[in-house]
Amino acid sequence: MRTALSSVLLDAPRAAAIWFGLIGVVSLAVTGLLLRPRLFRLEVGTRIREAALPSPPDLREQRRDQERWAEEVMIAANRADTTARHRRDEWLVAQDEAEQAWRAYEAAEANVHRLSGAAGMPLPQTARTPAEYADRERWLHRAALDAYWRRELSVEQLSDVFAHRGWDPRRHPVEQELMLRRAVRDHLRNRQRAAREREKAAWRAAELAAASARSLHEEAVAALLPAVEEPNSLLPMPEPDAGEQTREIPAIAVGPTPVIAH
Repeated sequence: MRTALSSVLLDAPRAAAIWFGLIGVVSLAVTGLLLRPRLFRLEVGTRIREAALPSPPDLREQRRDQERWAEEVMIAANRADTTARHRRDEWLVAQDEAEQAWRAYEAAEANVHRLSGAAGMPLPQTARTPAEYADRERWLHRAALDAYWRRELSVEQLSDVFAHRGWDPRRHPVEQELMLRRAVRDHLRNRQRAAREREKAAWRAAELAAASARSLHEEAVAALLPAVEEPNSLLPMPEPDAGEQTREIPAIAVGPTPVIAH
């Protein structure tokens, strides 16, 4: 019993020194983690991210895929530009046609007002003979045909004149001319309205084509820009100290679509 007790007493200082040493090491580690927790989180987070990120060959393959996609989008954007230019040219043509139709309608309306004012005057007296009626009919047919060739009457209106539907060839040429000018005005008014609708439709098509081209150009530029966002980390990254200088990503001016260098 004395021998065992003396052995324990002899080993007690050594065991105490070992325990105190272990406690000191643990205390230093805990104190370091408490004072500088960023070191541990940075190292562990970096290792986990490196393990999760793709390898360099994978990155090169992703970059090639991205460049191929950007090239396809640029081709589509160039085609959209061509379509937008064509739509704009069509709109300009439709706008010019609408303006010409409006001027023609205004001139026809002025003619109707002029002849309407002269209609109140007494008509010249002519002999009502079959030859006179035949001359009046020939005049009406010739005047209607001339107006048709000038695109002032439609085919339906010309057919009505020759079929005498709503037209009396026996009336005085002054009255027939007034009726003819009114028919011309109505036809030009309908044509002007149709031209205005075509101009509106062409404008909407040009706007849609231009918006599509802009969207494709923006998508092509975005596809060529390098990725600036870091992948999501499994561990929270340390916040920068207040005294540390931060960097900002410079703004990139979006201009013409860049071309991929092969």
